Formats: sequence, C-alpha cells, structure tokens
Amino acid sequence: MFKHIMMPVDLGHADKLDRAMTVAADLAKHYGADITFVGVTSNAPGSVARTPEEYREKLAKLAAAQAELNGIETKSHAVFSHDPAVDLDDKLIEARKELGADLVVMATHLPNMGDMFLPSHGGELARHSDVSVFLVRHA
Repeated sequence: MFKHIMMPVDLGHADKLDRAMTVAADLAKHYGADITFVGVTSNAPGSVARTPEEYREKLAKLAAAQAELNGIETKSHAVFSHDPAVDLDDKLIEARKELGADLVVMATHLPNMGDMFLPSHGGELARHSDVSVFLVRHA
C-alpha cells in the first residue's frame, strides 16, 4: 500500500521523536516501504549545527541509526530556509512532492489553546497534500 514514508524531524527535539519513529518503522516494515527523514533548518549557525554540512551529517546519522535499529531502508533529506519558523509548512509540502512520498508520519503535541490561532504543522501538511498524514502524539 505505501512505498515511501516521509518523516519530518526536528533535530533539536529528537528526544521526543521515539514514539513517532517507532510508528514509522513499524509501517515501513509492514508495507516494505522506505523512510526519508526530512529536516528543515536555517543556513545560519544554530543550536543543532553550525553549518549546513554538519546538519546534513546529523540528519544522516539519525536515519542510519533508525535503519540499523529497525532493519529498514532509510534516507535523509535536509531542507534549508532563511526563516524555518515561517517557511516550515511550505518546505515540508515541497519536500513531500519532491521525494514522492505517499505517506507522512510525524510527531505532534497535544492540542492546546495556541492551536486555535496557529494551525499545527501536521494539520497544514494534511490540508495541502494529496497523501495520508499520520500524526503521532508523544506522551
């Protein structure tokens, strides 16, 4: 049913991604799908990486660790933006199309008051995509 899963990740919050990564890996094993881990960041030095190359390396290491841990095929895809906070939704939509992913699995938070004013990234991706989006709430 699914051939290619895209999983957006925030390397700054990798400690909160375990549950979503487990779901993505389980789906990949079940359907024989590949997973591409997608990270959107700035070209400017930040708390996660000082350079785009360092960011690509860290994202690739995360993907390789998941491949080894779960026995699945993974890739990484870094996307750079001048303002990731503003561009995140559009960049994820573009990446999904570019990669040809037919399922998106992403971590999300419990709904809160702020969601009434600013839609969630997962919600925006589902609204503007023609593929299924599976949101996994972290505990």
